[in-house]
Amino acid sequence: MDDVLISVSSERHRGELLRTQLNTLYRVSEVLNRSLDLESTLREVLKILHARAKMSHGMVTLLDPQSGNLLLSALHAPDQPNLPSVSYRAGEGITGQVLSSGVPKMVERLIDEPEFLDRLGLYDNLLPFICVPIFAGSDEPVGVLSAQPPKEPRPLLDDRLQLMEMIANLMGNSVRLAWEVERERKSLTNERDSLRRAIKAEHGFDNIVGASAPMRQVFDQVRQVAKWDTTVLIRGQSGTGKELIASAIHYNSPRANATFVKLNCAALPDNLLESELFGHEKGAFTGATHQHKGRFEQADGGTLFLDEIGEISPTFQAKLLRVLQEGELQRVGGTKTLKVDVRIIAATNRDLEAEVAEGDFREDLYYRLNVMPIQVAPLAGRIEDIPALAKALVTKLSKRQGRTLEIKDSAIRLLMQHHWPGNVRELENCLERAAIMSQEGRIDQDAIRMTGVVNGGTGAVAAPAPQAVDLDDPELDERERVIAALEQAGWVQAKAARLLGMTPRQVAYRIQTLDIPVRKI
Repeated sequence: MDDVLISVSSERHRGELLRTQLNTLYRVSEVLNRSLDLESTLREVLKILHARAKMSHGMVTLLDPQSGNLLLSALHAPDQPNLPSVSYRAGEGITGQVLSSGVPKMVERLIDEPEFLDRLGLYDNLLPFICVPIFAGSDEPVGVLSAQPPKEPRPLLDDRLQLMEMIANLMGNSVRLAWEVERERKSLTNERDSLRRAIKAEHGFDNIVGASAPMRQVFDQVRQVAKWDTTVLIRGQSGTGKELIASAIHYNSPRANATFVKLNCAALPDNLLESELFGHEKGAFTGATHQHKGRFEQADGGTLFLDEIGEISPTFQAKLLRVLQEGELQRVGGTKTLKVDVRIIAATNRDLEAEVAEGDFREDLYYRLNVMPIQVAPLAGRIEDIPALAKALVTKLSKRQGRTLEIKDSAIRLLMQHHWPGNVRELENCLERAAIMSQEGRIDQDAIRMTGVVNGGTGAVAAPAPQAVDLDDPELDERERVIAALEQAGWVQAKAARLLGMTPRQVAYRIQTLDIPVRKI
């Protein structure tokens, strides 16, 4: 009779244990599906194991792909708030053995297990210990789940082992997903950092070409002002590269990782300019079908480049001044005041001082913008920069056209004889047309003349005296050498013949055979 009562009691206890385990599984699955924060999720699972299934001091160790060791990733030990630095090599201790074999292990009394290392000093040597592998979509374990159950008959311990295996399977899915998310995050981070480096390289100081005195001064100013949040006003003619300088300031500033937002103020009327800069609420005006963040909001934490700032109307100047002074704005049609942290870089080709004197530009806005002025010299004032500029632009064109391009020294000399009223933009357009006309990718004097820009083309002016060229330079081919001599001789063939050590007839023959167009001076 007593045996029957013991059996009934044991079965009842086992039934209660199974109900507890089902409840534990349910709660564990809830936790694992709730968050991608792997460390906190694993800690929460171990806490549930302790509270609901009486599995104490739960421990999760995960494989470190670099060292190949198991590292302690989560531990339920209320008396140890900080995670100890513990690791296991494959095959080392019970944990390492389970990793190597991929087979669960249960010890009925730890004191009887010589392989137990007790590195944490948490476990009772007289109690059982269960250790199961964690799989994450492959045949090789990626970790181990361990815990210590109470002292119970073997059938009940087998049930606990089965529970641990089921929880380890659930953990494996979460580990796999968390690792995939982390790999994707690292990939995106690397891609982002790569793009940032590429953008910084594209918009850095190296892309502002020039070694003339005016450009050296610009470089010095840009390097200094980039360190601070000072408002900058870039002055200069159209086509001198003011936007490039603004980009260099931003991408070499502490705000480089934030957004660089651009707006050409001359391109929009006042009503659209206000909406574009400050944003608008849905229904603010006809066609406002959704809320729109303006350029100030888009640039929050970064830099806003306002090109052609001298073109805005006096009415809009007052609205802009208020935002610059207070760092606050309201969207069109809105009532909520928004705070923005934006660095302003403005640019203009207009004489703002004269416009202030005439009352066309607000004096207070002028002083708000003109904190750090940078004057960019026109290309005509830095002719010595043309060789480096031309080569840099040809390299840029070469990448764009997907072919090798080169520019001959004779073409550069011809470019230096033009005063470039359209500045660098005009030079770039000229070289692009010349590249298109150069089927073999060699831009020479003829290709430049065919663009119609220099020597009789639009914008041509009287050329300054040509610079002397070393006629013995081995880099010059025969055609370039003859052209250089003709230029130095003012296109008088007899003088050119003397410079070349030839007879006038030999020079005339080369002009004909080398297809050199004769200039009339």
